[in-house]
Formats: sequence, structure tokens, C-alpha cells
Amino acid sequence: MASPIDALLVALVVGVTDGDTLTALSEQREQIKIRIAEIDAPESRQPFGAASKRSLSDLCFKVRAEIRPQKTDRYGRTVARVTCRGEDASAHQVRTGMAWVFERYASDRSLFRLQDDAKAAGRGLWSERTPVPPWEWRKAR
Repeated sequence: MASPIDALLVALVVGVTDGDTLTALSEQREQIKIRIAEIDAPESRQPFGAASKRSLSDLCFKVRAEIRPQKTDRYGRTVARVTCRGEDASAHQVRTGMAWVFERYASDRSLFRLQDDAKAAGRGLWSERTPVPPWEWRKAR
């Protein structure tokens, strides 16, 4: 689905692939694959991969989400900021230690403060001694 950038979409979340990717069903009954903007969550086979997916599912699965598209990525997914239950999914995942701020693509500086707080508190992936960011994990594979 080609979504106009910066248009607000409201759609039902019908699937969660991992801690930063979900599928939503638009009011026109079109499926939209969404990549949550500005974060990178652990891959499914990484430590905290399953917990990260569960965290996003608990927040968004079977919920009407507000989706603010930013662009389309190289895999055809809509990169967007997503709000579920009144909470920004990017901020939620970072605050709970279930995703890193994806520095290459991050423009929301508040996410870095949330990450610093999660790290200082040892929440989620920050409870690991030396957590490996997913972009490094993917490169090593």
C-alpha cells in the first residue's frame, strides 16, 4: 500500500513479526507491513528477541493503532511512528529495554534519553553484560 507520507492512518494490528515490525489492516481491508521508525529490536534468535516481540505484541496486537508513515524501506515496508493504547511504540520499546535507538535513522532525541535511562536501570537487553546491537549481529551473520 502506498501511504502518503505524514498522513495519519488508523489500522488494526493483526500481526507482530518481531520487536520492531508489525502488520496492520487498514479500514479499506489492505494489509500494511510496518517497520517501527527510529528503533532496531533484537533479532528473533538474539537474546531478548522473543521478549521484544512479546513487548510489542502486548502493546499493539489486536489494537487500533495510529500510524504516521515516514517512508518506504528497501523491503517495501512502511516505516512509521506507531501509537497503540495512547503510547508511542518506538518510545515504549526503548524505555523497556526491548530495542536500541537506531542511531543512523533517529531524529527524535528524546529516544536517546529513554535508552540512557533503560541502560542505567538495567532493563531488558541492558541486563546483559555486553548486549550486541542487531545491526552488528546481522553483519556477523
